[in-house]
Amino acid sequence: MKILAVGDPHGEVNKIKNISLREIDLVLITGDIGKADFARKRFFEDIKRQKEGLPKLELTKTDVKRIYSEIYDSTMGILKYISKTVPTYSILGNVGADMIKGSEVKKDETKFKVKLPYLREGVSNLNNFYLVKNAVRNISGLRIGFLEYFIDTSWVKEFKPSDYNKKLKKAKKETVKAKRILNNFKSLDILVCHQPPYGYLDKVSPKYNPPKDWIGKHAGSKVILDYIKKYQPKYVFCGHIHEGEGKAKIGKTEVYNLGVAGHKIINL
Repeated sequence: MKILAVGDPHGEVNKIKNISLREIDLVLITGDIGKADFARKRFFEDIKRQKEGLPKLELTKTDVKRIYSEIYDSTMGILKYISKTVPTYSILGNVGADMIKGSEVKKDETKFKVKLPYLREGVSNLNNFYLVKNAVRNISGLRIGFLEYFIDTSWVKEFKPSDYNKKLKKAKKETVKAKRILNNFKSLDILVCHQPPYGYLDKVSPKYNPPKDWIGKHAGSKVILDYIKKYQPKYVFCGHIHEGEGKAKIGKTEVYNLGVAGHKIINL
């Protein structure tokens, strides 16, 4: 089976179109399909303001429409192109996750009195596309595990966000859940996850203009690292920390951080 693994596309449809889909039997995506440039810019601005003792910038109706439209349009553009040719499986990253939850979209529609696109409806109308939530799929005899983005306690302790206690409380729940899911996966041929394992292909650099005190820190997951060490899947495909693009070996496992719309083709 010829498998194409694609790193967080982030709406880079031209990069995707430069990848030949000829003879590809299956596509795996590591999450963050859509572009979120405006949302990312606002996120980092708010972090900076909080450190300066200033309140977050208030989102306007125009801002919210721009955030949703940018993510929705770019996500659908990528998926329509790939899935029309090849069966495509993806997880949720941290971009667009709230848009999949209808309740979150409805909440913003009510708050800002605006009509917003529902990403869940968009992707559910696509043939050949499968959004997998924390499950194993047996595909042509291969066991492929899909673990969506979660906040690992290791990230909170390393990066110390301004809402530390709140984030840590949430992270503890999500970390316990992720650990349980991975232990239930047991042995896999391939793990598709969003974050890299802690200490591998996960170091933040100045490349994407993060907060200065993030630079040099490890943004990977210790839960994912522990799973790889214990169960040794043949391949792990991840993204999230785009500057960490590359390959690493953990025991017998080949780990690929595919960066932004990077790719790897394997035969299994």
